[in-house]
Amino acid sequence: MHDVIRLLRAHRSIRRFQQRPVPPELVEELVRAGQAASTSSFIQACTLIQVNDPADRERLAEYAGGQSCVATAPLFLVFCADMQRHRLACDMNGVEMLSGYTEQFITATVDCALLAQNLMVAAEAVGLGGVYIGGIRNRIAAVAELLALPELVYPVFGMCLGWPDQDPEIKPRLPLEVVLKQDRYDDSGDRGRIAGYDRVVEQYYANRLGSDKRTTWSRQMAGMLEKEARPHMLPFLRERGFLLK
Repeated sequence: MHDVIRLLRAHRSIRRFQQRPVPPELVEELVRAGQAASTSSFIQACTLIQVNDPADRERLAEYAGGQSCVATAPLFLVFCADMQRHRLACDMNGVEMLSGYTEQFITATVDCALLAQNLMVAAEAVGLGGVYIGGIRNRIAAVAELLALPELVYPVFGMCLGWPDQDPEIKPRLPLEVVLKQDRYDDSGDRGRIAGYDRVVEQYYANRLGSDKRTTWSRQMAGMLEKEARPHMLPFLRERGFLLK
């Protein structure tokens, strides 16, 4: 197996870190690696905010649902979908920007995800570990205010990074046949495949060190999806100038 593929398949979420700083020059190299990711039509619509202030970190940890790693990780980044610089580019060229399109929201959000995953892989390649923090969207308006985000910019997720102080097991993924289809979408066999995967996940949780979680993947998804999913997001995004048309 190629070393890059082995690295990708070994990904784990790391939430406990050694109290050892990530050198600024390494942070810059990781961001450059992130910037090398594919970007839709060259829009490069992601801005990263490195949050250093301890008080701000504590507030962000609270906003994210009490995730202490946000406050304690050596490095915390917020990835923002950013169309504000495109408004500036239009202004520089004497053009009025037509904003608010759903397509712009999708491409900016996807750009953030692509950059972030490149950055995460680069971090893991040098021995760092990390975890994505989608919980900042729990109180997204407060996060935007704290970070002084202008219109046409919204925080997509955060990322904790540092030198790992834990060695968790690799979480099993869905069977390939559920994810990879040939020519057409055919899920006729997926119920049985997911049932088999449920048994694997249940065993994973039963054996995971320090875990008392006892559930399956489908049960976990059902429990999550029978509840409202951050209904405040749509009005917030519209206030920011996204998803207007």
